[in-house]
Amino acid sequence: MGKILYVVVPCYNEEEVLMETTKQLKVKMESLIKKGKVSDKSKVMYINDGSKDNTWNLIKDISKNDKLFTGISLSRNRGHQNALLGGLLTAKKYADIVISMDADLQDDINAIDEMIDKYNNEDCEIVYGVRNSRKKDTWFKRVTAQSFYKFMKFMGVDVVYNHADYRLTSKNVLNHFENFEEVNLFLRGIFPLIGFKSDVVYYERNERFAGESKYPLKKMLKLAWDGITSFSVKPIKFVMNLGVFILFISVLILFYSLIVKLMGKTVDGWTFIVCSIWLVSGIQMFSIGLIGEYVGKVYSETKRRPRFIISENLEENDEKN
Repeated sequence: MGKILYVVVPCYNEEEVLMETTKQLKVKMESLIKKGKVSDKSKVMYINDGSKDNTWNLIKDISKNDKLFTGISLSRNRGHQNALLGGLLTAKKYADIVISMDADLQDDINAIDEMIDKYNNEDCEIVYGVRNSRKKDTWFKRVTAQSFYKFMKFMGVDVVYNHADYRLTSKNVLNHFENFEEVNLFLRGIFPLIGFKSDVVYYERNERFAGESKYPLKKMLKLAWDGITSFSVKPIKFVMNLGVFILFISVLILFYSLIVKLMGKTVDGWTFIVCSIWLVSGIQMFSIGLIGEYVGKVYSETKRRPRFIISENLEENDEKN
């Protein structure tokens, strides 16, 4: 008998696409079970991230009518990363392997077969879903996304290029993943840190089936900033090096000013002084702000507030019934 698979799908205001997602995942899960690749106890677990539309009611109806589906609802909207975290840590209680994917059907569900094959046949405990191209992206999104991954690598953050959060993880990996208790989440950076044998599966990313993207530019920038400041201290080192460079320039300017004074030459210097003051002040403000960002993250971590709260778990309700 195959391993128990749970497919974790975070949902925020996904009522437009949820029925089609359910239809396609049902076909895929039944196919996997029929082939013996996964156990007949396998399920799809929807994670309602405090949706304001009819998403949670749809999830409850789907779960009631089909045993292949279940769901949990967070007490309020906590964002994609926390919703995914809640789903992974809940699903690992019931599953041997967990696959995370988005609800918008942009992740090719046919890649699931290859992920499971790598787990079953090659003993890979983490399998990353990686886009094989970005042809369908706009020029702006393609350039910014590729720049983001390259910049993360430059900053010393171990990330898989062109991988979002479409991945397979074993129960063993998730048990160790649970020990990573940071509040400022960037899951793409955490899983490579865990280790264990891993591999990638390449797939063609589809257009969103319906509805609007829940990851506008503002959220993408926030995710990128969290990834950089949560996994790299290079920005602080850069500020320190910049400070040393400015100090060196200041010493040269001091010698220059003394020599001019001793030579008895009159120098207006107003423009130079004003520009210097603004430049140094700007660097100081930037440096203080950057250090403050790290201090703020330390502050958030020390409070140790829960990263998500589950208000309802349909899986537990089924077990009680």
